[in-house]
Amino acid sequence: MARRKKSGAGGGIGAVVVGLLVGLLVLLAAIPREIWIGVGVLAAIGVGIYLYLKSKGGAKEVPQEVARPARAVVRPERRAPVAPSPAVSSRAASRLHEDEQPVSVVASPAPATPSFRIPAAPKRFGPGAWISAGEAVEVGGVSIPGGLIYVGTSLPTPSGGNDPCLIDPSKSVASNGDYTERRMGYWPSYSEISSSARRAYLNWLAGGRQDPEADVGYVFIFFYGLERRAILDASKDDAAKADWPVIAAELRRLLDIYGDKSGSFRSYAGSLLDWVSLAEHPEKAYLKPIPSFPKTYELPLYIRVALGQAAVDGVPVPAQLALAWAKLDPTNYLRTPATRCPEEFDKLFVSKYHEIFEQGLALPRNKTKIKLVHRPASAGFRGYTDLTLSFGNTPDVTVLTAPINKLRQVVEAATKELEPFSRYVGRNPDGRHALEGLLQLPATLWPEGAQKALHDLKARMGEGMIAMSFQELLGSLDAKTTLTRDRTLALARALESLNIGIEPDVLGGAKLPKPDEKVVLFAVPPGEAASRSTPSYQAAVLTLDLASAVAAADGEFSVQEMAHLRAQVQSWAHLTPNHVRRLLAHLRLLMTTPVSLTALRKKLEPLDAASKETIAAFMATVAQSDGDVSPTEVKMLEKVYKALGVEPKKVFSDVHAVAAGAKSTATTVAKVEETGFKLDPARIAALQKDTEAVSALLSGIFKEENSPEPVLVEPEPEGDTEATSPGLLGLDEAHSALARLLLSRPEWTKDELGDAAADLDLMVDGAIEALNEAAFDLHDIPFTEGEDVVTVNPELLEKLEA
Repeated sequence: MARRKKSGAGGGIGAVVVGLLVGLLVLLAAIPREIWIGVGVLAAIGVGIYLYLKSKGGAKEVPQEVARPARAVVRPERRAPVAPSPAVSSRAASRLHEDEQPVSVVASPAPATPSFRIPAAPKRFGPGAWISAGEAVEVGGVSIPGGLIYVGTSLPTPSGGNDPCLIDPSKSVASNGDYTERRMGYWPSYSEISSSARRAYLNWLAGGRQDPEADVGYVFIFFYGLERRAILDASKDDAAKADWPVIAAELRRLLDIYGDKSGSFRSYAGSLLDWVSLAEHPEKAYLKPIPSFPKTYELPLYIRVALGQAAVDGVPVPAQLALAWAKLDPTNYLRTPATRCPEEFDKLFVSKYHEIFEQGLALPRNKTKIKLVHRPASAGFRGYTDLTLSFGNTPDVTVLTAPINKLRQVVEAATKELEPFSRYVGRNPDGRHALEGLLQLPATLWPEGAQKALHDLKARMGEGMIAMSFQELLGSLDAKTTLTRDRTLALARALESLNIGIEPDVLGGAKLPKPDEKVVLFAVPPGEAASRSTPSYQAAVLTLDLASAVAAADGEFSVQEMAHLRAQVQSWAHLTPNHVRRLLAHLRLLMTTPVSLTALRKKLEPLDAASKETIAAFMATVAQSDGDVSPTEVKMLEKVYKALGVEPKKVFSDVHAVAAGAKSTATTVAKVEETGFKLDPARIAALQKDTEAVSALLSGIFKEENSPEPVLVEPEPEGDTEATSPGLLGLDEAHSALARLLLSRPEWTKDELGDAAADLDLMVDGAIEALNEAAFDLHDIPFTEGEDVVTVNPELLEKLEA
């Protein structure tokens, strides 16, 4: 019964299900065909989307391989095999049989715990470090030689910021940068400029900091580092002080390259150069070598201190210090010869300085005192106030106008003497060391090679004389061409300045020697220069010319004749030793190239008979000037008389007349005594009187026939004839000097201004008013501000430096 009941219930349910299915089919069959097509399309799209999403999701589920630290390999410990117990084996076999499918499980050792460490900071990151001179460093892929820079990421300034000079390697650097382009503002900082500007700066450093085309902004960034090292670091670090000489040398190098390009840089760098040169307060700086300085709108402080110390010590200014003062004083203008030929000008200045002032220029002690206040260029100095150097009571003598005016006289004298050489060099730039150019200079200024050639000549000559061809002489001095008359005269003057005489005496009017003709060089002791225009010397030269012409008339100038004439010259007591020395050299020249007797006769023909007899009698007077007339001399006189057209028999009467004290024109014939005559002062006086008469008579007869000399036209001075530069702001000399002094530091007390004005003979209030009016007229700004403490307008200084 129970079973039936159950079976009926199950059949009812089945009938219901069948009915539902039939109804569903009927319903579906009633749906239009178009709807089935749309449903099929939607189903297909859904299946496609499903398959796409499934494939994408599967890809994401694949884990990426991640590099991990290497793990230690854990190997299981090897042990001897152990037989399992029968029970274990039985259970295992039973499970194996029950499961029917074996499962393998591989056990791997647990992964080791990974370890981590913080990487080291890149090189040069951290506190800024000073890179010493000569060291190299790499920043941004650029190798920078030479050092003298700070590199790092932190370099605090007194005000707390980062120093603008610091090269921070953490800052980005562009791949390219042109340091000739302006890419920065007025107070540039390496950390704040653009990446391309940083690259340009690094490129400039890598190139040796020497390209004159570089924008001066990059020079300033580098300068900021020098400024910090020289002042901030040196105030607390002796190692930084030790860098002062290196920094000074670098400043001078930079000023040579960029000083003319930027007045602002020239001013800042010049002030720092003063600081490193004088921070140790050197004593007696006037005795030390003068460092090199560029010329700026004010005299370098080192020169001012050295001059002030000389004034305090009462010591005349040494020549080299005076030269530096004259060349660097902003009120002093050097003309073209001094600037074109600086080495020669320096030597000439020293020579003229000693000529004019002998021991040197003495300086007074004035009231104005020297003080240096450095105006830093770097913004890194904000908050640092100790920028003043004082020098006690050392006076600033450069505010006085009288001393520099005296030096201008020396400058002008040296410049004027240098003008011919300067003109030659201007026309012949490559001929500075050629003899033709050197002859425009005093021989003492000749270069080393030419000086050596002259000293070799003197060594060959010794205390005597040497004969050589004129061409040989020129060749020994490296002459390139045949010398003109003017240059031959210049050569004779140059030799004479070195105590070397030359015959023929071209300075005395003798004919110029040809290249193949002989010349004679002879020693002239210092201080024995003698005038060639004295009648006694001129008459003696005429005597030698006549005697040598007569001696060589027979075609031979014998050794005996030469010895006789030499003894005759040495016996002429009425001549000076230098006259005798030159006459002996002249006689040596006559032996090789005697004067033609025919030529002498032609010159003497215009004279009347009385004049010729006077000359003949004078020759007799000269012959017995030593008190003894030998037979050889008598024969020589007879030849001279014959050459003059005078009866030779008159020789004896003329000689006797001189001996008897009678007139040389007496006709009484007397035989010369064998014992000769004694020399006495009366005879010497008579001889000198006759010499003057004959010299006047023969003036011009024996002068060589040279081509007429051109009329000399005084050449125009080279360059600007003004010896001084225009006054500052159009002011006169005294007010300009005061203005330049005020510009040397930013602040002045009323007392300091009073001392400065007094040194210049100015009233302080009126002088300050004049300065302010001049500044307003030219730049529309005042020169100074304040009363008790007067401040110099920094804007005006920038305008003057520009």
